[in-house]
Amino acid sequence: MMLDPFLEQLNHWDWWIFATVLIILEVYAPSAVFLWLGVAAGGVGGVVFVLPDISWENQVLVFALLSVVSVLVGRRYFRWRPIATDHPFLNRRGEQYVGRSAILVKSIEHGKGAIRLDDSTWSVTGPDLPEGASVKIVGAEGTILLVEEDK
Repeated sequence: MMLDPFLEQLNHWDWWIFATVLIILEVYAPSAVFLWLGVAAGGVGGVVFVLPDISWENQVLVFALLSVVSVLVGRRYFRWRPIATDHPFLNRRGEQYVGRSAILVKSIEHGKGAIRLDDSTWSVTGPDLPEGASVKIVGAEGTILLVEEDK
């Protein structure tokens, strides 16, 4: 195969350069995936530094395993310790309305209706209720608010 001569010569510097490229790519495509792949590539660089005779096939296998582990650990870490922010509802606008009451501008039929909040009309889902009924917002799923009858 054409890549075999290159792959046979992979060393720790190649993996560390690849890790740097992945981390830089994270800056331009923020998704926190390239970051963890970069961490995995850096880890493979460390393994190759300690074990320089490891075959390229095993290096790729270690990269694949470390990639899965680092992504899972990273996601779990940020789920347990979310980043503190002064804009907690940024890009989650619907969640700021949880707990508020509103009046239905379109009756909820077959679980779907609409309310007006501030200067916007929001789609809602909840129990069937007539137009004009008072509802309480109990959750948000993207741009759809979850409501229940306000008593």
